[in-house]
Amino acid sequence: MVTSADLYSVLPELILAVLAMALLMYGVFRGDKTVNTVSWLAVGALVLTAIIISASPDTEQSAFRGQLIVDQFATYMKWLVLIGSALAIIMSMNYNEREGIQRFEFPVLILFASLGMLLMVSANDLMSLYVGLELQSLSLYVIAAFRRDSTKSSEAGLKYFVLGALSSGMLLYGASMIYGFAGTTQFDQLATLFTGPNADPGVGVIVGLVFLMAGLAFKVSAVPFHMWTPDVYEGAPTPVTALFAVAPKIAAIALLVRTMVGPFGELFEQWQQIIIFISIASMLLGALAAIWQTNIKRLMAYSSIGHIGYALVGLAAGSEEGIRGIGVYMAIYLVMNIGTFCCILSMRRQGMMVEGISDLAGLARNQPMMAAAMAIFMFSMAGIPPLAGFFGKLYVFMAAVNEGLYVLAIIGVLTSVIGAFYYLRIIKIMYFDEPAEAFDKMAGREVGTIMGVSGLFTLLFFVFPTPIVSAASKAAAVLFSAG
Repeated sequence: MVTSADLYSVLPELILAVLAMALLMYGVFRGDKTVNTVSWLAVGALVLTAIIISASPDTEQSAFRGQLIVDQFATYMKWLVLIGSALAIIMSMNYNEREGIQRFEFPVLILFASLGMLLMVSANDLMSLYVGLELQSLSLYVIAAFRRDSTKSSEAGLKYFVLGALSSGMLLYGASMIYGFAGTTQFDQLATLFTGPNADPGVGVIVGLVFLMAGLAFKVSAVPFHMWTPDVYEGAPTPVTALFAVAPKIAAIALLVRTMVGPFGELFEQWQQIIIFISIASMLLGALAAIWQTNIKRLMAYSSIGHIGYALVGLAAGSEEGIRGIGVYMAIYLVMNIGTFCCILSMRRQGMMVEGISDLAGLARNQPMMAAAMAIFMFSMAGIPPLAGFFGKLYVFMAAVNEGLYVLAIIGVLTSVIGAFYYLRIIKIMYFDEPAEAFDKMAGREVGTIMGVSGLFTLLFFVFPTPIVSAASKAAAVLFSAG
């Protein structure tokens, strides 16, 4: 029986779903000449959803017999997802028009993907977890291959689809094993089962948990489930790559955190070692593999793998402080990546996109403002103080140190130092190499505005970090008061 309380709890998702379907119908009847209108309406739909989420009460609410949960952790992560999706749509408008792939379906697919992400963040049951994940994935498979006349884009979509289907199968297999041995799929009931001195999860549940974690690790592109990332990042249209780098990763990290800390919080010792392994492996691969890259989108793929490794340090700590660190880190990661992809979108010569790192040579002389923005993002990603990226790493590393994970924190710092090499190399190429041919004038004020605001946020985060840190603290506190 669906009650009005259930519907009120999922009001933002319902409104987003209705608006997405309405825009789909509008686009079908009006055709591709309405692409800009549909795109701006889609951004408006995401903004409206974010406002409704903010207006919901701070108290924890559950819907559909505990299938979905709405709390401050969900609110915080949903805001980040919606910001990432809205900015990706805005960044795509000029690009899609210039590349001849302007279709009204593009922003609508992002809306449906965002709806899936919101459901993932609120999932409180293995079934709702899977439904949200698949709704997100199905939309992303399509937009990865959105440039149909490009072999690389088609290959990116196919790789993502095949490997995504494999990971979904592993996740579903793990969920079915957990259900088979525990007798329930609800997070609250699972948490109760594993609490107490006589609680014995059994080998079946642990094996199921490993499969579940493998499926979720694929979605965040953590090593060893990262193999799709560089090819998909390089092959997909650049605004799609920007979306992939932020919103789905934030949603998947939120889902991973909620799943591990909530129902399986009492099995911390069993899953902590897996998280530590994939965190170290991701940090190492992200730091080392990016050194030899010549394509900036592939470099950003390995960079994102490394950043997920750093975020997982907070989860490995398993403390409220660690989850707060993840919240702060993902907010900073969102801004840094969006800003960097605005710079990449501006890399055009004679109307053609260029993606080589060597193409940035002498950018400081040709376009000093863009070079300054790119330098800010690169320094921040390298973790140089006092930029935002430094504080992101500081919060997760301090959480690890406070929980006695000294080796993990030291490896994190060392991989940051190694990773700084390829970030600083880009700055060296922009400021000290012989200038290459100048890029075209930046098309569209939207991309320049997003780049400028992201740069200011990254540069001045240390002046007033309180709003993000306090919001992340409240989000983390909810998980631990509940679990």
